[in-house]
Amino acid sequence: MKVVHVPFGFHPDPVGGTEVYVAALATGQQHQGIQAVIAAPGNQNATYMCEGLSVRRFAVNVEIDDLRELYGNGDARAADAFGQILDDEQPDLVHLHAFTSAVSLRLVREIKRRGIPVVFTYHTPTASCQRGTLMHWGSEVCDGVLNVRRCTACTLHGLGLNRAASVALSHLPSAVGQALGDRGRAGGIWTALRMTELVELLHTAVHAVLAEVDAIVALCAWTQELLINNNVPPGKITVSHHGLNGLNRSQHDNKIPRSVYLPGQRSLRSAFLGRLDPSKGVDLLLQALRSLPDAAIELDIYGIVQAGGTNYSQQLRSIAVGDGRVRFLPPVPSDQVIDLLAGYDLLAVPSQICETGPLVVLDAFAAGTPILGTRLGGIAELVTDGVDGLLVEPNSTEAWRVALEQLICDGDLLERLQNGVRPPRQMEQVVSEMLRLYQPLCHPKLSRAEC
Repeated sequence: MKVVHVPFGFHPDPVGGTEVYVAALATGQQHQGIQAVIAAPGNQNATYMCEGLSVRRFAVNVEIDDLRELYGNGDARAADAFGQILDDEQPDLVHLHAFTSAVSLRLVREIKRRGIPVVFTYHTPTASCQRGTLMHWGSEVCDGVLNVRRCTACTLHGLGLNRAASVALSHLPSAVGQALGDRGRAGGIWTALRMTELVELLHTAVHAVLAEVDAIVALCAWTQELLINNNVPPGKITVSHHGLNGLNRSQHDNKIPRSVYLPGQRSLRSAFLGRLDPSKGVDLLLQALRSLPDAAIELDIYGIVQAGGTNYSQQLRSIAVGDGRVRFLPPVPSDQVIDLLAGYDLLAVPSQICETGPLVVLDAFAAGTPILGTRLGGIAELVTDGVDGLLVEPNSTEAWRVALEQLICDGDLLERLQNGVRPPRQMEQVVSEMLRLYQPLCHPKLSRAEC
């Protein structure tokens, strides 16, 4: 069996949790005799090897002039280039791990036109939420149901309009946007006036993708609920939680010694690993730390700066200026994360969006390191509050300050949390689950039981 995996991007570009997951899944599948190929959007068509994986890049249109293409069916150039990859590789199945203007409805239809089955994994809220967070008005957990008026208002608010103006513009008929689009109006106020039309196009494309793919993978319970709320038949959804790359070393298996934290004897060592993006909430964490100027705590930030993230990175450095307890460090390779985290007392995961992971939580558990995380999405599903970590309400610097102070002052609490950490699920289980999902799609005459 040959499978083509399609993530947002891939090495050597800066990558996030989705790409780490895809690389681990593809590598695990190759160990099981499945031929796995990575095909990802890029600046130009390219073919290369990366850590034993065959990688194909397909060129995207970097300057999309038509907003309808961006919000609607997707990038025609990218779909054509991907079609050439399909013809070259002749896969038995394509597994999509993104939904963007490049990995789009057009791309799905290129696959289906060739009679190839398609699986789609919902990795991040960007798959269906134009704001990309599933936080209504940026602060309230959203049920994810696609509603043009509500989503238009929330999108405009996320772009900087006040709530009243956002609501007012969300009541404009989509015909207004269509007329402006026909006249080539775009950018600034024109895009705001067209937003109802554009969100309607996006929702149509999302519903079409969810309907046309053969199977959908939900990485956690909240994603399964969101999909069902958007009329995806439950039988089309396979719930398969994240798994840790089995090639990584687990502290639970190797008994790596850990330095005991005793208040008053040394600083509490904490870390953040991930993208430097407002959705990750690092600014909130830094503000909470700055509100405890005399607290004995160190924070090491291993940040990934992706395209467009430079301003936020500079903002974080401005918040932390003069605070010698905070260090900004380069990101580390994924196969070194567990050993790195074994040297910390705590991993901070202050994400302010509904995530399906993040994978770094599993890395921390493999290292025996507890979590201080936000009570949202996948974090709240992975972390048992008071057992292997503490969960903190989102959008509250004060709540984070209280939690940090509690951990700094109470060594017994931290030790209990460390002792409560259990080994995480492994990627080998995910590989097996995906194979059981793929086989009846590739061999439709067989039942799942026979596969």
